[in-house]
Amino acid sequence: MHRPTDRLLFVLIGVYAVASLVHFIHNAEFLPAYPGLPASWTSAGIYFAWLGMTAVGALGALLVYRGWEGAGLLTLAVYAMLGMDSLGHYVVAPLSAHTGMMNTTILLEVGAAGLVLLEVGRRAYCLATRRSRARID
Repeated sequence: MHRPTDRLLFVLIGVYAVASLVHFIHNAEFLPAYPGLPASWTSAGIYFAWLGMTAVGALGALLVYRGWEGAGLLTLAVYAMLGMDSLGHYVVAPLSAHTGMMNTTILLEVGAAGLVLLEVGRRAYCLATRRSRARID
């Protein structure tokens, strides 16, 4: 049950998916240059991680699109939190240890994930309010 109000959510998911892809491509192609990452990581593994992560987002979007809003929003919250995990780059090495492009791709992904998380939270609040009002009526 796609609604016109879903447009903002789907646009934000798309922006986040693209920002995430850009970060993961940069990470995979310049893997040895990223400070503090485990030596066991491979470019292929990074691409597969992006595919898995994005599959979570696609599932959440599909659930919302099909009218399973609660389950979809929960799944999308997980997807957005996976993007916030890119801040882990700064746990293993400070911001100053990363190049400008590394910081740009990391922060673009995190910012886009944050916007998805904010919209998911807003929609979850609206959904809970609607359900609460329906019980009262």
